[in-house]
Amino acid sequence: MATAKVELILATFLFCAASVAAGRASSYSRRSSAAVDGICKSLVVTQGYACQEHTVTTKDGYILGLQRIPASRSGRLAYKPPVLLQHGLMMDAVTWLMNLPDESLAFILADAGYDVWLSNSRGTQSSLQHTSLSPSDPAYWEWSWDELVTYDMPAILQHVRSITGQNMHYVGHSLGTLIALAAFSHKELVNKLRSAVLLSPIAYLNQMPSPLARAAAQIFLAEDIYWLGLHQFIPKGDAVNKLINDICNITGNDCSNLMSGFTGQNCCLNSSRSDIFLNHEPQSTATKNMIHLAQMIRTGTIAMFDYGNEDNNMNHYGQPTPPVYNMTKIPNDLPLYLSYGGKDLLADPNDVKVLLGCLKDHDGDKVVIQYREDYAHADFVFGVNANQIIYEPVMAFFHLH
Repeated sequence: MATAKVELILATFLFCAASVAAGRASSYSRRSSAAVDGICKSLVVTQGYACQEHTVTTKDGYILGLQRIPASRSGRLAYKPPVLLQHGLMMDAVTWLMNLPDESLAFILADAGYDVWLSNSRGTQSSLQHTSLSPSDPAYWEWSWDELVTYDMPAILQHVRSITGQNMHYVGHSLGTLIALAAFSHKELVNKLRSAVLLSPIAYLNQMPSPLARAAAQIFLAEDIYWLGLHQFIPKGDAVNKLINDICNITGNDCSNLMSGFTGQNCCLNSSRSDIFLNHEPQSTATKNMIHLAQMIRTGTIAMFDYGNEDNNMNHYGQPTPPVYNMTKIPNDLPLYLSYGGKDLLADPNDVKVLLGCLKDHDGDKVVIQYREDYAHADFVFGVNANQIIYEPVMAFFHLH
């Protein structure tokens, strides 16, 4: 493994050098139509729906883009409460718009009368602005999902509430579930919510069976990239593809289907939509964010970012180890709907069961658990049959709360 890691570090160095030589700023000149025209214009209005572009500024200066679908395709204004949709890692709000209107959750909710809001986390194409930093500045990328909990999510929820005057339902997928659970464990933001739906819930990660994700975490790939100077993790491009291929070769993993290698064998994706996916996703994230997730895989804890030694942690937290997000502290009366799949390699069923164990004292009439044996990680947001299997029960849950 020592030789393999040396080879991987060399590959990483070449990747960093190629990125720097090309110029960080140049990556923003090759944006998709959603970045140039905005998500509303490129993906919502084209389907016959009204759409509004909003921005909100976080306390640490990031300017986030949100989209609002305030009416059904027929033009009837929303008459049900707002619903906020939060995407996962290396994705953006396009997650909820990728399929046809009768298969995409954002459109399905709008047609059912809900006031739909789409969140875009910092660093994605709709949320690249900052009050003083440029994405070409390494300091722009000095964040992990801790900051999504502390800054992004509160700013977005407050904006939606200030515009609508109502508490909202929340739907998160993957990383969008982790930031919600972390916030709830501190009893934050629950006073702005009617309920929370967690699709492929990410919390405990140490039993994750994804061979590629686990290999990257165990050989400290993200840390190597970070210390070689690349604070932005760019998942697209020839250099990254070469790096991933090197990981596959060194670890002996089959990378013929990268999505399945990371997420599990999805049962129900529409292959005809793959070009749309590749045109918009995956999105950049912070390398520090990838390090934070790798720490969770290695330690099995849900804690704040570990700065590597007691002195640095003391400087940031006033204690030698990072504070823990305690899942047992989630308010027992918060209505929760958790849906997970038997084929998911990221939200592994065994890890999800650990989370469910933390919720064992939750009010019985306030929690719904759904298990789908044939679903993997992406099926919950891209599955052609998710409308009947997942979204209809979710809307019934909303109706109760």
